[in-house]
Amino acid sequence: MNGIPLQRTTSPATTAAPASLTQARSAGTCPACSSSRLTVLAMTLTDGTPVRFASCHDCEHRSWSHEGEELQFADVIARATKQKV
Repeated sequence: MNGIPLQRTTSPATTAAPASLTQARSAGTCPACSSSRLTVLAMTLTDGTPVRFASCHDCEHRSWSHEGEELQFADVIARATKQKV
C-alpha cells in the first residue's frame, strides 16, 4: 500500500443535499426583479446598527435595511467603517 487512504463511496440515496441559505423562501422577494431566490442575513455593522442584508441570486441586487427602512450604500459604508483612534 502506498499510504494514500481509499476514498469512501456512498450511494446517491444516502447522500444528503448540502444546506443552502437560498432554500429559505420566507425571506420575501427582491425589490428589483421580484425573485424569491434571496440570501438574507442578519448582521450588526461596526457602529452597532443591526441590519438585514439581502442578496438576489437572479439579478444580484443587494440591499441593507434597518428597522424596515432600506439604507443607502454610502450610509452602510459609513456605519461599517472602523473609526481610527
